[in-house]
Amino acid sequence: MAIEQTWRWYGPNDRITLDDIKQTGATGIVTALHHIPNGEVWTKEEILIRKNMIEEHGLSWSVVESVPVHEDIKKQTGNWDLYVKNYQESIQNLGECGIQTICYNFMPVLDWSRTNLNFQAKEGSYALIYQQKVFAAFDIYILKRTNAENDYTDKIKAEAKEYFESLDEKGVEELTNTVIKGLPGAEESYTLEQFQSVLDAYKDIDDKKLKKHLLEFLNAIIPVAERAGVRMAIHPDDPPWGLLGLPRVVSTLEDAKDIISTVDSISNGVTLCTGSWGAGYFNDLSVMAEELAPRINFAHLRNVSRDTDHNFSEDMLFDGDVDIYSVLKTIVLEEERRKKEGRNDFSIPVRPDHGHQMLGDIGHPNNPGYSLYGRMKGLAEIRGLELGIRRSISN
Repeated sequence: MAIEQTWRWYGPNDRITLDDIKQTGATGIVTALHHIPNGEVWTKEEILIRKNMIEEHGLSWSVVESVPVHEDIKKQTGNWDLYVKNYQESIQNLGECGIQTICYNFMPVLDWSRTNLNFQAKEGSYALIYQQKVFAAFDIYILKRTNAENDYTDKIKAEAKEYFESLDEKGVEELTNTVIKGLPGAEESYTLEQFQSVLDAYKDIDDKKLKKHLLEFLNAIIPVAERAGVRMAIHPDDPPWGLLGLPRVVSTLEDAKDIISTVDSISNGVTLCTGSWGAGYFNDLSVMAEELAPRINFAHLRNVSRDTDHNFSEDMLFDGDVDIYSVLKTIVLEEERRKKEGRNDFSIPVRPDHGHQMLGDIGHPNNPGYSLYGRMKGLAEIRGLELGIRRSISN
């Protein structure tokens, strides 16, 4: 039996339709109710409307990505305790509607960060990249965050200055929009002034304090998830290092171990995102997959080419610095182990992540990273690699 092949879909307004997705070979949909404001309860009525829409096309709603964690929960300010209760109710409602996996993240302010959403790769397709000098140029010279220069090496600061001085007014605007206007999955975007204000709200919250808030959040939601038959799957920081003075708490193997040990439950798991953790040269995804295997509740497979200066580009599945073969083999073996235990919840849904823009996607509106042909290519490669792995372990 193959792993469950899933596809992220942004709902009825997505250019890629459910009929399109069905033709890719995916059977499961990964989606969210983006129209519900952060912090509000996902009612069973709203959940079932989306679920029925998906099932009418012969697909299943396999994973929620994401039920957003309100910023007040992360900071423990304002109505954070009410938002925790609402989150608990949403988990319960999703479980009662038969949706058993919830991906979520605990990244402050930004969902994920890149510096170029249309970088042309050598074969002509377009990819997402992150360059530290470009991000530093935004941070130091456009945002002008207080003491921002202390967060970068002399080498990066010199490169950032040179890069900023090369930008015209349009270039400054494009970089600003890339960083702060929000990306797919982010329910909020900001003006430059609003952005500085939300950063200021975290000035007294460091990694240690944010981790404390996360662990308290887990103690509140995991028992509810257990009772509802739901598996939570926290997504790693993307990229897995500090940005803009904001704290990070899901960046390393040690972070992940802290999280899953807080509440000892299969409902308290991780999303193994090979691109997000893989962007950090200090993370070995083969090791992480093996050590976290019992708590991998969902997986995103993509590859990155990276260096030690915190630069990375999103690469083709087999061309980057992550050993995708060993990661997928670990996932396959973990599913088989769970089956032998007699578990009904043995499945680890997998989806192709961030495909390049290529072929018929070029020139059309695309959610950054979520084109049709690039992800279809990734899904086909995952399917073929899995077949080879299963044949090799059965011999």
